[in-house]
Amino acid sequence: MQRSKQHALMFLLGAALVGGALGFSADRYLGHEKFASSYGPRSKFYDDLGLTVQQRAMIDSLSFQHGCAVKAVLAPHDSVLKVIRANFETQWRQVLTKEQLAKYDARDQEVRARRDKEPKRTCSGN
Repeated sequence: MQRSKQHALMFLLGAALVGGALGFSADRYLGHEKFASSYGPRSKFYDDLGLTVQQRAMIDSLSFQHGCAVKAVLAPHDSVLKVIRANFETQWRQVLTKEQLAKYDARDQEVRARRDKEPKRTCSGN
């Protein structure tokens, strides 16, 4: 009797794991076009290479994992990096003319608005 309960429990656990993996894969496969299309240059790059939907999904996943790993390594240095970025931004903006600054600021606002509309993905453990 105890052995059959263990078998049933193992079967249910296995079914849950397989179902979760299939659900995740299906979501990545079916929902990928919406995700990739929001990145115009990335989608164009994928089109130029002639990547399949499966290849695009795999590369997106690998890219996201890579980004998470880099963030984890850089996290202890985040405050220093922010200062370096702010100094660069200040110096960089001093090189531009008023017209160029206006164009840059308009473009920056567009990019930020587009980024804010995208679904937020977070790295596990962060």
